Amino acid sequence: MKLLRFGAEGAEKPGILDADGTIRDLSSVVDDIAGDALSDNGLAKIAATDLSKLPTAPADARLGPCVSGTGKFICIGLNYADHAAESGMEVPSEPVMFMKATSAICGPDDPIIIPRGSEKTDWEVELAVIMGKRAKYVSEADAMDYVVGYAVTNDVSERAFQIERAGQWTKGKSCDNYGQLGPWLVTKDEIADPQNLSMWLTVNGKKMQDGSTKTMVYGVAHLVSYLSQFMSLLPGDVISTGTPPGVGMGQKPQQYLRPGDVVELGIDGLGQQKQQAIADPE
Repeated sequence: MKLLRFGAEGAEKPGILDADGTIRDLSSVVDDIAGDALSDNGLAKIAATDLSKLPTAPADARLGPCVSGTGKFICIGLNYADHAAESGMEVPSEPVMFMKATSAICGPDDPIIIPRGSEKTDWEVELAVIMGKRAKYVSEADAMDYVVGYAVTNDVSERAFQIERAGQWTKGKSCDNYGQLGPWLVTKDEIADPQNLSMWLTVNGKKMQDGSTKTMVYGVAHLVSYLSQFMSLLPGDVISTGTPPGVGMGQKPQQYLRPGDVVELGIDGLGQQKQQAIADPE
Protein backbone atom coordinates (compact mmCIF):
# COMPACT_ATOMS: atom_id res chain seq x y z
CA MET A 1 0.00 0.00 0.00
CA LYS A 2 1.01 3.59 -0.58
CA LEU A 3 -0.22 5.63 2.38
CA LEU A 4 -0.07 9.40 2.43
CA ARG A 5 -1.40 12.59 3.97
CA PHE A 6 -2.92 15.45 2.01
CA GLY A 7 -4.26 18.92 2.68
CA ALA A 8 -3.13 22.23 4.13
CA GLU A 9 -0.18 22.27 6.49
CA GLY A 10 -1.30 21.26 9.95
CA ALA A 11 -4.68 20.04 8.68
CA GLU A 12 -3.68 17.01 6.62
CA LYS A 13 -6.03 14.07 6.14
CA PRO A 14 -4.99 10.42 5.85
CA GLY A 15 -5.05 9.00 2.34
CA ILE A 16 -4.08 6.09 0.15
CA LEU A 17 -3.09 5.82 -3.49
CA ASP A 18 -5.41 3.41 -5.29
CA ALA A 19 -4.50 1.12 -8.18
CA ASP A 20 -5.36 3.85 -10.70
CA GLY A 21 -3.11 6.41 -9.02
CA THR A 22 -6.02 8.29 -7.46
CA ILE A 23 -5.71 9.60 -3.92
CA ARG A 24 -8.54 8.31 -1.72
CA ASP A 25 -9.52 9.88 1.59
CA LEU A 26 -9.06 7.43 4.48
CA SER A 27 -10.59 9.72 7.13
CA SER A 28 -13.52 7.34 7.64
CA VAL A 29 -11.14 4.43 8.22
CA VAL A 30 -8.28 5.83 10.35
CA ASP A 31 -7.70 9.11 12.15
CA ASP A 32 -4.26 9.64 10.63
CA ILE A 33 -1.28 7.79 9.21
CA ALA A 34 0.15 7.45 12.69
CA GLY A 35 0.11 5.34 15.83
CA ASP A 36 -2.24 2.36 15.71
CA ALA A 37 -2.85 2.82 11.98
CA LEU A 38 0.75 1.67 11.45
CA SER A 39 0.27 -1.57 13.38
CA ASP A 40 -0.48 -4.93 11.77
CA ASN A 41 -4.13 -4.58 12.75
CA GLY A 42 -4.29 -1.02 11.45
CA LEU A 43 -2.82 -2.00 8.11
CA ALA A 44 -5.19 -4.97 7.86
CA LYS A 45 -8.14 -2.64 8.45
CA ILE A 46 -6.98 -0.34 5.64
CA ALA A 47 -6.29 -3.27 3.31
CA ALA A 48 -9.80 -4.64 3.85
CA THR A 49 -11.40 -1.33 2.81
CA ASP A 50 -13.15 -1.00 -0.53
CA LEU A 51 -11.22 1.98 -1.85
CA SER A 52 -13.70 2.60 -4.65
CA LYS A 53 -16.25 3.72 -2.06
CA LEU A 54 -13.97 6.32 -0.51
CA PRO A 55 -14.04 9.99 -1.61
CA THR A 56 -11.18 11.28 -3.72
CA ALA A 57 -8.84 14.08 -2.74
CA PRO A 58 -8.98 17.38 -4.63
CA ALA A 59 -6.88 17.26 -7.78
CA ASP A 60 -4.68 20.10 -6.54
CA ALA A 61 -4.29 18.82 -3.00
CA ARG A 62 -0.95 19.46 -1.34
CA LEU A 63 0.85 16.36 -0.10
CA GLY A 64 1.99 16.55 3.49
CA PRO A 65 4.56 14.38 5.27
CA CYS A 66 3.50 10.79 4.70
CA VAL A 67 3.47 9.91 8.40
CA SER A 68 2.37 11.84 11.46
CA GLY A 69 3.16 11.57 15.16
CA THR A 70 6.90 11.25 14.57
CA GLY A 71 8.61 11.48 17.93
CA LYS A 72 12.14 10.94 16.64
CA PHE A 73 13.77 11.69 13.28
CA ILE A 74 17.02 9.75 13.54
CA CYS A 75 19.70 10.22 10.89
CA ILE A 76 22.67 8.04 10.07
CA GLY A 77 25.81 9.80 8.86
CA LEU A 78 28.50 8.55 6.50
CA ASN A 79 26.61 5.34 5.76
CA TYR A 80 27.82 5.09 2.16
CA ALA A 81 31.56 4.47 1.81
CA ASP A 82 31.81 6.59 -1.35
CA HIS A 83 30.01 9.51 0.35
CA ALA A 84 32.37 9.27 3.34
CA ALA A 85 35.28 9.46 0.91
CA GLU A 86 33.96 12.57 -0.84
CA SER A 87 33.45 14.15 2.60
CA GLY A 88 37.06 13.40 3.53
CA MET A 89 35.97 11.22 6.45
CA GLU A 90 36.59 7.63 7.49
CA VAL A 91 33.92 4.94 7.26
CA PRO A 92 32.72 4.67 10.88
CA SER A 93 33.24 1.51 12.92
CA GLU A 94 29.66 1.87 14.19
CA PRO A 95 26.71 3.77 12.72
CA VAL A 96 27.01 7.53 13.28
CA MET A 97 23.70 8.66 14.76
CA PHE A 98 22.34 12.19 15.07
CA MET A 99 18.92 13.76 15.33
CA LYS A 100 16.98 16.05 13.02
CA ALA A 101 14.35 18.12 14.84
CA THR A 102 10.83 16.94 14.02
CA SER A 103 9.91 20.59 13.30
CA ALA A 104 12.02 20.23 10.14
CA ILE A 105 9.60 17.66 8.69
CA CYS A 106 7.46 18.89 5.80
CA GLY A 107 5.71 17.67 2.67
CA PRO A 108 7.62 16.16 -0.26
CA ASP A 109 7.12 19.14 -2.54
CA ASP A 110 7.24 21.89 0.09
CA PRO A 111 10.04 24.40 -0.53
CA ILE A 112 13.54 24.15 0.83
CA ILE A 113 13.79 27.21 3.05
CA ILE A 114 17.29 28.65 3.14
CA PRO A 115 17.71 30.08 6.64
CA ARG A 116 19.18 33.44 7.53
CA GLY A 117 22.94 33.45 7.31
CA SER A 118 23.12 30.27 5.27
CA GLU A 119 25.71 30.01 2.54
CA LYS A 120 25.98 26.21 2.39
CA THR A 121 22.52 24.64 2.18
CA ASP A 122 23.05 21.18 0.70
CA TRP A 123 20.93 18.27 -0.56
CA GLU A 124 20.90 14.56 0.37
CA VAL A 125 18.52 11.97 -1.10
CA GLU A 126 17.96 9.24 1.50
CA LEU A 127 15.91 6.14 2.18
CA ALA A 128 13.67 6.73 5.19
CA VAL A 129 12.63 3.74 7.29
CA ILE A 130 9.38 4.18 9.21
CA MET A 131 8.66 2.24 12.35
CA GLY A 132 5.32 0.48 12.81
CA LYS A 133 5.59 -0.77 16.38
CA ARG A 134 7.72 -0.33 19.46
CA ALA A 135 11.19 -1.84 19.12
CA LYS A 136 13.59 -2.22 22.04
CA TYR A 137 16.60 -4.53 22.21
CA VAL A 138 15.55 -6.30 19.01
CA SER A 139 17.87 -8.62 17.13
CA GLU A 140 18.94 -7.99 13.57
CA ALA A 141 17.09 -11.17 12.57
CA ASP A 142 13.82 -9.79 13.97
CA ALA A 143 14.33 -6.11 13.18
CA MET A 144 12.24 -5.97 10.01
CA ASP A 145 9.16 -7.16 11.93
CA TYR A 146 9.04 -3.69 13.50
CA VAL A 147 9.28 -1.70 10.26
CA VAL A 148 6.04 -0.61 8.60
CA GLY A 149 7.54 0.76 5.40
CA TYR A 150 9.75 3.20 3.56
CA ALA A 151 9.72 6.69 2.06
CA VAL A 152 11.91 9.15 0.22
CA THR A 153 13.44 11.93 2.29
CA ASN A 154 15.69 14.88 1.52
CA ASP A 155 18.05 15.29 4.46
CA VAL A 156 18.71 18.96 3.70
CA SER A 157 21.82 20.16 5.52
CA GLU A 158 23.49 23.51 6.20
CA ARG A 159 27.15 22.53 6.09
CA ALA A 160 28.58 25.62 7.82
CA PHE A 161 26.09 25.24 10.68
CA GLN A 162 26.77 21.50 10.78
CA ILE A 163 30.57 21.34 10.52
CA GLU A 164 32.17 24.76 10.85
CA ARG A 165 30.33 25.93 13.97
CA ALA A 166 30.89 24.53 17.46
CA GLY A 167 28.75 21.73 18.81
CA GLN A 168 26.88 18.83 17.27
CA TRP A 169 25.55 18.27 13.75
CA THR A 170 21.92 18.68 14.80
CA LYS A 171 21.71 22.44 14.27
CA GLY A 172 22.89 22.08 10.69
CA LYS A 173 20.18 19.50 10.02
CA SER A 174 17.13 20.90 11.80
CA CYS A 175 16.22 24.18 10.09
CA ASP A 176 12.59 24.58 9.03
CA ASN A 177 11.71 22.53 5.91
CA TYR A 178 14.95 20.56 6.06
CA GLY A 179 13.13 17.22 6.11
CA GLN A 180 10.85 16.61 3.11
CA LEU A 181 9.18 13.23 3.63
CA GLY A 182 7.07 11.34 1.10
CA PRO A 183 5.21 11.45 -1.25
CA TRP A 184 3.96 8.26 0.37
CA LEU A 185 4.78 5.64 2.92
CA VAL A 186 5.20 2.43 0.93
CA THR A 187 4.49 -0.59 3.10
CA LYS A 188 7.33 -3.07 3.30
CA ASP A 189 5.42 -5.83 1.50
CA GLU A 190 5.78 -3.81 -1.73
CA ILE A 191 9.58 -3.54 -1.46
CA ALA A 192 11.26 -6.90 -2.09
CA ASP A 193 14.72 -5.73 -0.99
CA PRO A 194 15.37 -2.35 0.64
CA GLN A 195 19.08 -2.94 0.01
CA ASN A 196 18.69 -2.85 -3.76
CA LEU A 197 16.93 0.43 -4.58
CA SER A 198 18.25 2.96 -7.08
CA MET A 199 18.18 6.55 -5.89
CA TRP A 200 18.88 9.85 -7.61
CA LEU A 201 18.78 13.63 -7.22
CA THR A 202 19.02 16.51 -9.68
CA VAL A 203 19.56 20.24 -9.20
CA ASN A 204 18.14 22.44 -11.95
CA GLY A 205 17.88 19.34 -14.12
CA LYS A 206 21.51 18.25 -13.67
CA LYS A 207 22.08 14.80 -12.17
CA MET A 208 24.03 15.20 -8.95
CA GLN A 209 23.38 11.96 -7.08
CA ASP A 210 22.99 8.56 -8.73
CA GLY A 211 23.37 5.69 -6.30
CA SER A 212 21.85 2.61 -4.76
CA THR A 213 21.01 1.42 -1.29
CA LYS A 214 23.10 -1.67 -2.05
CA THR A 215 26.22 0.39 -1.20
CA MET A 216 25.09 1.16 2.36
CA VAL A 217 27.70 0.31 4.97
CA TYR A 218 25.04 -0.62 7.54
CA GLY A 219 21.76 -1.97 6.16
CA VAL A 220 18.22 -1.34 7.35
CA ALA A 221 17.93 -4.38 9.63
CA HIS A 222 21.26 -3.63 11.27
CA LEU A 223 20.31 0.00 11.87
CA VAL A 224 16.94 -0.84 13.44
CA SER A 225 18.56 -3.41 15.73
CA TYR A 226 21.49 -1.12 16.59
CA LEU A 227 19.36 1.90 17.45
CA SER A 228 16.96 -0.20 19.51
CA GLN A 229 19.80 -1.05 21.89
CA PHE A 230 19.96 2.60 22.97
CA MET A 231 16.35 3.80 22.82
CA SER A 232 12.84 2.59 22.16
CA LEU A 233 11.82 3.10 18.56
CA LEU A 234 8.13 3.97 18.42
CA PRO A 235 5.41 3.92 15.74
CA GLY A 236 5.95 6.82 13.37
CA ASP A 237 9.62 7.27 14.20
CA VAL A 238 11.77 7.84 11.11
CA ILE A 239 15.29 6.57 10.45
CA SER A 240 17.03 8.38 7.60
CA THR A 241 19.69 5.95 6.48
CA GLY A 242 22.36 8.05 4.79
CA THR A 243 23.11 9.37 1.33
CA PRO A 244 25.20 8.28 -1.67
CA PRO A 245 27.88 10.56 -3.16
CA GLY A 246 27.10 13.67 -5.15
CA VAL A 247 26.20 16.18 -2.43
CA GLY A 248 27.10 19.83 -2.90
CA MET A 249 29.88 19.67 -0.34
CA GLY A 250 31.61 16.99 -2.42
CA GLN A 251 31.62 18.97 -5.68
CA LYS A 252 34.79 20.59 -6.99
CA PRO A 253 34.22 23.45 -6.53
CA GLN A 254 31.59 23.02 -3.87
CA GLN A 255 28.05 23.90 -4.90
CA TYR A 256 25.19 24.92 -2.65
CA LEU A 257 21.55 25.87 -3.10
CA ARG A 258 20.42 29.40 -3.82
CA PRO A 259 16.87 30.81 -3.99
CA GLY A 260 15.21 29.71 -7.21
CA ASP A 261 17.10 26.42 -7.54
CA VAL A 262 14.92 23.37 -8.16
CA VAL A 263 15.74 20.02 -6.58
CA GLU A 264 14.15 16.76 -7.75
CA LEU A 265 14.82 13.36 -6.19
CA GLY A 266 13.45 9.85 -6.05
CA ILE A 267 13.96 6.23 -5.08
CA ASP A 268 12.75 3.23 -7.08
CA GLY A 269 9.30 2.17 -5.95
CA LEU A 270 8.96 5.00 -3.45
CA GLY A 271 8.07 7.97 -5.65
CA GLN A 272 9.59 11.35 -6.33
CA GLN A 273 9.87 14.79 -4.77
CA LYS A 274 10.32 18.27 -6.25
CA GLN A 275 11.27 21.36 -4.29
CA GLN A 276 12.21 24.94 -4.99
CA ALA A 277 14.73 26.66 -2.78
CA ILE A 278 13.51 29.93 -1.31
CA ALA A 279 14.88 32.50 1.12
CA ASP A 280 13.36 32.31 4.58
CA PRO A 281 10.36 34.67 4.47
CA GLU A 282 10.53 35.34 8.22
